[in-house]
Amino acid sequence: MIPTSTIPTVHPWKKRLLTWSAVCLAAAALWSGYVLWRIDQTSRNAAPQKADAAIVLGAAVWGDQPSPGLRERLDLALRLYKEGYVPTLIVTGGLGDGKGVTEALVMRSYLVEQGVPADRILMESEATNTYENLLFSRQVMQQNGLHSALVVSHDYHLVRAMDMAQALGISAHPVGVKSNVLYRPYHLAREVLAYTKWRLSYLGSQLSMR
Repeated sequence: MIPTSTIPTVHPWKKRLLTWSAVCLAAAALWSGYVLWRIDQTSRNAAPQKADAAIVLGAAVWGDQPSPGLRERLDLALRLYKEGYVPTLIVTGGLGDGKGVTEALVMRSYLVEQGVPADRILMESEATNTYENLLFSRQVMQQNGLHSALVVSHDYHLVRAMDMAQALGISAHPVGVKSNVLYRPYHLAREVLAYTKWRLSYLGSQLSMR
């Protein structure tokens, strides 16, 4: 028999730390599962419908050309325009770090090359994140008498974008593309973190207004 005095004891604070760690991990797993479920549900319900405009959310550009991921969003917007869902496209995205041309200008040039008349494309060239994409696009809509919009992005991005659009009072409906060029597990994990950050930030802003 091992003498009782030789059995290591676990201090109460260590037990509490282990308990709280387990609780936090369980909560994080539940929250991540919830966000992934919402991403899936939003993607399933993101069928095109008619609207005054489509807001095409910006992404990375390579030089003066859209990256493969951004091209997927633009090709979806092009299809929506050609199939008559929207008469106007709003391209949104500012100047990325180390870039010499805005995302919006690259997007506009690509769409014009694909046959969209230049006067059917409105540009927003200041945004540096998704919230600004939608905030500044709302201003473009108001200036041009547009009342409803399709929000065009990758499917994993739509939940956050639609929550932001709702918070901004934009009458919007999501339309998403499932990427063939982006590594989906990475972007899903990244989106869970981005969505969590957005919800915490939004909750903080709401509480500060009370």
